[in-house]
Amino acid sequence: MELWIILSLLFQLMICVMGDGPPVITDHDASCSKYPDLYEASIQELQNGLERGDYTSVDLVTAYLARIDEVNYKGPNLRAVLEVNPHALEQANDLDLERRRGGKRSLLHGIPILIKDNIAIRASDGNTTAGSYALLGSTVPGDATVVAKLREAGAILLGKTNLSEWSYLRDFSLDCGWSGRGGQVTNPYYPGADPSGSSAGSGVATAIGLAAASLGTETDGSIVSPSSYNNLVVIPVSSHQDTVGPMTRSVADAAAILSIIAGSDDKDNYTHSAPADIPDYTRYLNVDAIEGKRFGVPRAVFTNDSVTGNHPSINVEFKKALAIIQSMGGIIIDPADIPSGAKLSREDEMLIFQVDFKLDLNRYLQGLKYDSTNATTLAGIIAYNNANEDLEKPDGYTGQALMIGAESTTGYNLTYYTALHSNFELGRDQGIDAALQAHALDALVLPTNGLTPFIAAIAGYPIVTGWHRVTIKRTAQ
Repeated sequence: MELWIILSLLFQLMICVMGDGPPVITDHDASCSKYPDLYEASIQELQNGLERGDYTSVDLVTAYLARIDEVNYKGPNLRAVLEVNPHALEQANDLDLERRRGGKRSLLHGIPILIKDNIAIRASDGNTTAGSYALLGSTVPGDATVVAKLREAGAILLGKTNLSEWSYLRDFSLDCGWSGRGGQVTNPYYPGADPSGSSAGSGVATAIGLAAASLGTETDGSIVSPSSYNNLVVIPVSSHQDTVGPMTRSVADAAAILSIIAGSDDKDNYTHSAPADIPDYTRYLNVDAIEGKRFGVPRAVFTNDSVTGNHPSINVEFKKALAIIQSMGGIIIDPADIPSGAKLSREDEMLIFQVDFKLDLNRYLQGLKYDSTNATTLAGIIAYNNANEDLEKPDGYTGQALMIGAESTTGYNLTYYTALHSNFELGRDQGIDAALQAHALDALVLPTNGLTPFIAAIAGYPIVTGWHRVTIKRTAQ
C-alpha cells in the first residue's frame, strides 16, 4: 500500500512537470527577482526566500491578502475565499520573530495556508459554517486536529475557503461550489466553467495563488474532482470516505503537508490504524522512481465514455500520459481490468453517506460551545433553511433533498453494515486489490473523473489527480 501511495505521487509529479515535452523542473528561486511568483512558487521555494531574508511572512500574508482582494469579489469574482483570518498578520509577525531568534518549526513555518470552511478553526481566527448561514456565529470547541497540527508546525492559517454547501450533501441539483454564505465559486481557467466540488474554493484559491496551499475534504471526489478541474495535486489521508487532504500545485508540496497532518486523531476512529511514526514523505520524492515499475490500465468501464460520461478528448490525453510513463521506463500493463467494475453501484454508497451525515453532523452540532441560530440537529438545519429562504434558498438553489433523505435514516443497523461490507468487497477485494495482485502492479492509472474517484472512495484508498482542460458550464448562474 505504501509503495502504491509513493508511486502514485511520483507519477503525478511527472505528469505535472512534463506536459508534452521532456522533463523540466523549474526553480523559481533562480529568477532575477527576490520576490516569489505566487502563481507557481513551491512551499520549499517560499521557505528558501524566508530563510534568505528576501521577504518576511508578514510580506507573504500582505501579498496574499492583496491577491484575494484583487480577484475574490472584484475582477473575475472567483468567490473562492469565504473569509480571512483577522489575526493572520499578527500571527505572521510572531512567526517572523521566532525565526529571527533562531527557531524554525518545520518546512511550513511562516507559510500561509487556506482551510475549507467545514474544517474547524478556533473561533478567534474565523467562522466554521460549511458555507451555511445556519452556523454563522457559532463557536467550535477549538481547532480540528489537522488544523492544530498545521498551527503547531508554524503554518499561518490565512482564512476559510468557500465550498459546495454542506460539502454537496444538501442537494445534487445545486451547482458545485455554491453556498449560501459564499455564493458561486467560479473556475479560474475558464469564465463560467464548473470549478467542481465540494472543495471548490480550496481548489480555485490554490490554483490562482491566493495561498501557498489549502486543505479540502473528500467523501467521493470532493477534493479529487476540483483538483482535476483546477490543475492541482491532492491525496486523502484516511481509510474512510470523509477525510481531509492537502490541495497543492505540486507533489512535493502535497508530500510536505501530508507529513504534518497525517496520523491518528483521537476524535476520528478511522485514523486509528495509522502508523505511530509518520515519515517525512518528501524523502521519497525521486524523479527516477518510475523506471521499472508496473502500471495497470483498467480499460473495462473506466475508460468507456458511455459509462463514465467523460468527454472523448479525455481518453486522447490519457493515452499521451501513458506514453510519457513508458518514455520514463515505466511498464504499462494494458488492460489490467478491475474485476468489480461492472458491478459498481452508488446505492450502497448513498446509504452510507446519509447515515454518516446525520449521525456525525448531529454529534458535531451538539458539541458547539455556542450556536447562534439554535440549529443543533440536522432537522434544525433543514428547518432553518425553510425559515430563511432569502439566505439559504434563493431562486435556483432551493433543493435540500439529500439532507431530507439523511434525516429519514435510522442510524447504524444491519442494512448500513451490509452496505459498508459490500463497498469494501467491491472496492478492495474484488476491485483495486484484485487488479494489483493479478498483474503484479505497483499502481493503477486511470482518467481522474468518471468512476475513478468512486472506487477509490469506497475502498478507502489513496488517489492522486491529473487535469483536463475541457470546459463544463454550470447548469445555473
